[in-house]
Amino acid sequence: MKIIFQILVVFFSISICAQGQNTIQVGNTTLTERSLLTGLGIAWDIVWGPDDHIWFTEREGKVKRLDPVSGNVIIVLDATSLVFNGNGTIEPGMLGMLFHPNYESNQQIYIVYTYGNSGVIKERLSRFEWNGIELANEEIILDNIPARSIHNGSRLILLPDNTILMTTGDIGNQSNSQDMSSLNGKTLRINLDGSIPDDNPFPNSYIFSFGHRNSQGLFLGPNDIIYSSEFGPNSSDEINIIEEARNYGWPNVLGICNTGSEISFCNDNNVREPVHEWSNTPSPNGLLVYNHPAIPEWQNKLMVAMLGGISLKQPRVSVFDISEDGLELSNETKYFETFGRVRDICVNPNTGAIYFATNGPEYFSTSGPNRIVEYYNDDFVVDVKNVFHKNQYLKVYPNPVVEIINIEVSENFIGKKLDFISFATGALVMQKVVSQTTEILNISDLPTGQYYISIINDNGLITKVFVKD
Repeated sequence: MKIIFQILVVFFSISICAQGQNTIQVGNTTLTERSLLTGLGIAWDIVWGPDDHIWFTEREGKVKRLDPVSGNVIIVLDATSLVFNGNGTIEPGMLGMLFHPNYESNQQIYIVYTYGNSGVIKERLSRFEWNGIELANEEIILDNIPARSIHNGSRLILLPDNTILMTTGDIGNQSNSQDMSSLNGKTLRINLDGSIPDDNPFPNSYIFSFGHRNSQGLFLGPNDIIYSSEFGPNSSDEINIIEEARNYGWPNVLGICNTGSEISFCNDNNVREPVHEWSNTPSPNGLLVYNHPAIPEWQNKLMVAMLGGISLKQPRVSVFDISEDGLELSNETKYFETFGRVRDICVNPNTGAIYFATNGPEYFSTSGPNRIVEYYNDDFVVDVKNVFHKNQYLKVYPNPVVEIINIEVSENFIGKKLDFISFATGALVMQKVVSQTTEILNISDLPTGQYYISIINDNGLITKVFVKD
């Protein structure tokens, strides 16, 4: 039975000591940082599930389910033998994810992934069933979309009429985007069973909008406005509003229509200009409209995860004001600029906490540290559903630590290995087999720096970050 109880958001810090926590100020609101999970694969899509857990895809070919209270994570799908991920570089792999609108009754989840080999790569949309242990019973919904090591899309959202929107990239072939016989460089609209909706704008076609280069962000905002982020080439990254049957210009138009040839093409082809354009390429990715009273300064604002481009000069989360009608953006404010590449964001609908996934410090790197980081308002009081997490924990204190570190674990970790891993290099620097629920260790030999501890058992994995002074 689900029990509703009154609790402070501070309950999120049950697994860490209050010492060493970073905060940021957003207007009059103080947000506290918690490193929820460290040392994961390259997280691509993070979604708050109907079960009050965070579900996320990893490009290498896995889907994981994360308890936002304990930090416990389990693998619910391992398709690494099937998924083509380009050996962890560039853009293919396990990508977008979406919960079925009737998930409470059918436990179904949609996932996009690339498959094949370096000679022939394809992309498909499949539907899986959650059986309480793993995702099983794959049913292919849409298949054989050409894919490559670059520009595959692919985000998923659900529209109010229970159809799916799915973005695809041009796979590095610019002509695909204006070719109405190709599904690449498009936004597709799909029925839940994989068929073509009868009222799609182009007869017998999945195509909803076209002229896209590589859209890796998609969100249904207030007033059913569809926001999308899109990569430009060496300039003109965009935020677009997706409208039915509209052309978005690529490759004939970069950003707004502001040259002679672009203006002519836009006038002749019903081109929808972006609502925001960057002259450089910060690589906008996952986005959402924040709508929760926990952070009033961000209410009804657009939040965009930024990878920072190839040069990695601008990784961050950008926050925009939205006009009353939702059709204009203004006043970009930059946050979280020290975490490296920020791939995606999700929001806890109960507490208003935000979570973002980082993809390491380098464009071509797979070494990480790849993380899921939480920021929450410690002063916000809410009624929260009881969370169904496993009764296991890892606590580390003090933090920062100079010499002696205290580690507390639940009994089901006794006999398991505590791995101490360098945050900077990913190297294992120390290991200890747990013999009791409280371990007191001398780590004075470790160089000054940031580390994380990782421990795993049959119920899942937990990580905790600490600083050695």
